[in-house]
This record gives sequence, C-alpha cells and structure tokens, in this order.
Amino acid sequence: MPSFSYKARDQHGKAVSGQLEAANQTAAADLLRQRQVLPLSIEAVAQKTEAGANLVLWQPKVSLAELIIFSRQMYSLMKAGIPIIRAIDSLAESTRSVRFQDVLTDLVEQLQSGRNLSNALASHPTVFNRLTVSMVHVGENTGRLDEAFLQLTYYFEQEMETRKQIKQATRYPMLVLFALVVALFIMNIFVIPQFAAMFSRFNAELPWSTQLLLASSSFFVAYWHLLIIFIIGSVLAIKYYANTPAGSIVWGRWKLKVPIVGGIVYRATLGRFARSFAMMLKAGVPITSALSLVADAVDNDFLGIKIRDMRRNIESGESVLRVSQQSEMFTSLVLQMIAVGEETGQMDEMLTEVAGFYEREVAYDLKSLTAKIEPLLIAVVAAMVLLLALGIFTPMWDMLDAYKGG
Repeated sequence: MPSFSYKARDQHGKAVSGQLEAANQTAAADLLRQRQVLPLSIEAVAQKTEAGANLVLWQPKVSLAELIIFSRQMYSLMKAGIPIIRAIDSLAESTRSVRFQDVLTDLVEQLQSGRNLSNALASHPTVFNRLTVSMVHVGENTGRLDEAFLQLTYYFEQEMETRKQIKQATRYPMLVLFALVVALFIMNIFVIPQFAAMFSRFNAELPWSTQLLLASSSFFVAYWHLLIIFIIGSVLAIKYYANTPAGSIVWGRWKLKVPIVGGIVYRATLGRFARSFAMMLKAGVPITSALSLVADAVDNDFLGIKIRDMRRNIESGESVLRVSQQSEMFTSLVLQMIAVGEETGQMDEMLTEVAGFYEREVAYDLKSLTAKIEPLLIAVVAAMVLLLALGIFTPMWDMLDAYKGG
C-alpha cells in the first residue's frame, strides 16, 4: 500500500501534517476528510524495500468464501464483546488457508504494535479492497464495528452468488467451444492428411470444399506450433493491455458491448454499484467519498470514470438525481427510485431496492443464457460438420462414380 505525506488543517484551522497509507491520492484525500481534516497538499512517499523482499512469483488468492467466514465470525465475536486482537488471533488458528492465516497473523502483529484495524487491513490490498477498509474504518469511528462486518458479510455473499450464477451459465458454452477447438486441431493435423494422401493418388479435380479443407490442414500441419504460440501470446498481450490505464477503460467498455452477455455484465455491474453505494451510505460515509470508493468496487474502469464524474458534479452542487441522469447509466425506473430516495432522505433503502432489481434481472438472464447460446453453438457445429462432409465425401462419391463408369 503506497504511503502519502500530507499537509492539512483541522476543524479549528490548525496546521497538521503526517503520513498515511492509501491506494492513491484520491483515497488519501477521502481518508483525511473522514477524519474531519481539510487536505492542502498530498504527495507520494518513495518506499524503500530490501532487494528481493517483495519478489513473489505467485501467491494463492483468498477466496470470497473465506472472506465471508471471516466477516461473519468477526461480527459474532464483536457482538459478543471479544477483543479484536483475540478474535483475529483465534480466526488465524482456525482457518485452513495458509495464505489467509499469514494475513491474519500479520493483522494481529500490527494491532499489537498500535495500529488500528482499518490501517492494518489496508496493508493487504490484494485481500481487502478499499470498500472493505472504508467500512471497517467507519465502524471503528462510530463504535459499530460489528454492524460493519455484518454488512460486509451480506455484500460478500451477494457477490459470491452472482459469480456462481455466471459460472454455471457459462460452463456449458465454454466446454463446447473448447471441445470444438480441440476437434479442429485433431481433424486438421491427424485426420484430413490421411484423406489428402488418398485423393492425391487419383489426380482428380477436387471441389472447393475439399480444397479448403486440404489448405487448412496443410496450414495447421506446417504451422501448428506457431499457432499455439500466437494464441498464448495474444492472450498474454490482451491481459497486459487490459491492465494498463488506457487498456482497462477499453476492456471495460468492450465487456459491456459483447453480444448476448454484454447486457448481463452491465446489469450485474450496476447491481454491484447500487449495493455498494447503499452499504456505504447506510454506514454513514459521505456521498462523495462513497462514490469514490464504489468507483473501484464496480471492477469496471469505464463505468468507474462515469461514477467519478458523478462525484465531481455532486461536489459542484448538483443533486444525485441530476448527475445520475447525466451519466446515462440507469433506466427511467431506477431514476424514479433515486428521485424518491433523495426526496425522502432514504437513499440507502432505495439503492438497495435498485440493487435487488438489477440482481433479479441478472438472475433471470443467466437462467436463459444457455438457451440463447445453444442455437449459435448448434449452428457452428452444423457448419463444421457440413463443410467436413462436403469436403471429404463429395470427392469420394465422384471417384466411386468414375470407378463404376470405368
């Protein structure tokens, strides 16, 4: 987690300075505002690390299931009045994940050295995102840490349910596509060359379908290793580009425009936005700070830019309804619910309803996703079988007719 040095003024106008850890300068400014401090300047501090100390080729990820168990147990232990250090230490002993056990052990050490829980969580950004850190920070300041962990539990459970539905809906199409690619390689490298050797002995004129199959087979046989290298290289290049600032925006926009699944991804992202935003408002986080945190929680940089634009417009004095209309992210029904929430002062409840609306739509679309994709997969398989049949059996029939005529 990067460190930033800041100069600011407190509520009484007194100059203060110090250092804090945050994901970026915007997050650092949000943390200072939450502490009722007006930032004047925020600068990154160069961090010195020992050579090789942070060289880790691969680390197992902490799953959502483990985070759900952690937040649920922390809620129960906080509710029972168990001290934080003792609670986390007992969870570290009971968890089965070596990676998560190391993280929890480090949290205990940091708490024992005097750091608060939110700062300790922020030192593990790959495990606890900014949303989690901010929720815990609000819980610490309001004395409702148990409620913060309970809300995080609901958030993680909904996130895991959405991911589970997406995996179930895409498992069958991905399996069929993988089988098609494997069959394509096997047919071109091992099967079609056997027929090519047979056709070459007859010196007959071959139809276009057979010539296409033979040309494809020759290309695969000659360059199959280059094809594999090209596919792997393309995947790595796309992943690298998607991790760049400009590429992440392009990738985020592309995901929303993919035929059939783009609309589902869009609604799932908006559901995550509404759920996260409602949770932050319910915890007492200011709207502008909540929008900044939610922009990272949606996991889509293209929509993240729109959400940050909403924040800037709210800071300039516009209403939530107005900036929501300008973003062009929501349907008229959702905008009406936002308007009601703003008028009644129950924005968190209305956003929870919006999240439920999107999540129900996503659940329905995911159930029918396989039915929508199946006709396309059948058409692709039928086209491959037809081309294969025309390419192989047509010249065989011509040769048989010539043999009978002779």
